[in-house]
Formats: sequence, C-alpha cells, structure tokens
Amino acid sequence: MPKIKICGLFREQDIEFANEAKSDFTGFVFAEKSKRFVTAKQAENLRKNLAKEIIPVGVFVNAKIDDIISLHKNGIIDIIQLHGGETDEYIEELKSKHEAKIIRALNLNKNSQLSTLNSQLCNYTLLDSQTPGSGYTFNWECLRGMDLSENVFLAGGVNLQNIKEALKLNPFAVDVSSGAETDGVKDREKILKLVEACRNFLPYNYG
Repeated sequence: MPKIKICGLFREQDIEFANEAKSDFTGFVFAEKSKRFVTAKQAENLRKNLAKEIIPVGVFVNAKIDDIISLHKNGIIDIIQLHGGETDEYIEELKSKHEAKIIRALNLNKNSQLSTLNSQLCNYTLLDSQTPGSGYTFNWECLRGMDLSENVFLAGGVNLQNIKEALKLNPFAVDVSSGAETDGVKDREKILKLVEACRNFLPYNYG
C-alpha cells in the first residue's frame, strides 16, 4: 500500500486533520522563506499532539547541521528532509554527527530525465517540481518503468485530481502540500480524501 505524507503543517487544526485521516507522515517546514515555516518551538508544540503512529519529518533548506540534530535529538522530528543544495559533504558531516534517516529532495523541471534515483548517502529520494510547494507538477512520464516502490517520495503538484495517476507510478509514498490546501491553509476534507485515495488504491504494474 502506498504511503502518504501531508507536508507543511503549521496550525493545531492541521495536526487534528492529520490525526483524523491517519496519514503516514507529516512535514514541518523549517525554511524561513516558506509560507508554511514553523519555529522549533512551534513544531515542538505541534508534535506533542501528533498521533504516535504518524512519523514527523523536518524539511530543511541549507540549514545549520547542529540545528537539525537538535530537533531530532529532542524528538520533534524523526526523519530529516533536505530540500536545498546540500552537498554530499554536508550529508556526510550530518551523518557523522548523528544517526537519522534522511530524505534527499531532487527538484526537477518538466524536461528532466533521470538516470539514477538515489544517492547511497540517503535513505529516501523525494522527487519534486522545480518550485517546491507551488502546486506545479513535473513530467511524470520520465518515471515510467522505474522502480519507485522502495524509497521514492513523489511530490510536486499531487492533488485530488491527479493522485490516482501519481499512485500508478507505484511510489513508496506521495507527498502533498498545496494539494491538501484551500486558500493557503490545510483543508480537512481534502486531507481525508487524499489519504483515503492511498488506502483504497490497488497496486498494479502499469509500466
């Protein structure tokens, strides 16, 4: 069964919606330029009310390594998502200081072709559009025939209208942010329906 991450939670209601829907992952965005930015204190308060079975992910853009480690050590996040221009050397330093699972994001434009999906340094790869959080997709056709089921999060414009097409690519998980919103905030009905779509999806080899 494909998993689902609802990203960009920043209100108490957002946590309530995720708990009700029983998403697999939630995302807290620690990038200050994001409209979904949360501080460490805000994330800590939100985390306290998050259902134990939901895995919190911290989203970072070229953040200070010590700040990331502090959030993980304090139990605010369980998985680290790197969404900037983090180098292999940066990731190696991060891993040398603290053990945590890492998602590495790749921002793709509509003409991108992929020869490899994952760095051996990271546990997961997240495939996103050129402008993360914008609601725009990239060319999913470039993923046809690739095995995404073990470690790939598919992001970039996933919403209620196209989630079934996204799931046909058989990703490990889909990652939804703007597609779970109305007027810039998380929408309960959309979150419930997105999670339901994943739970009801029957895997099939679409090629």
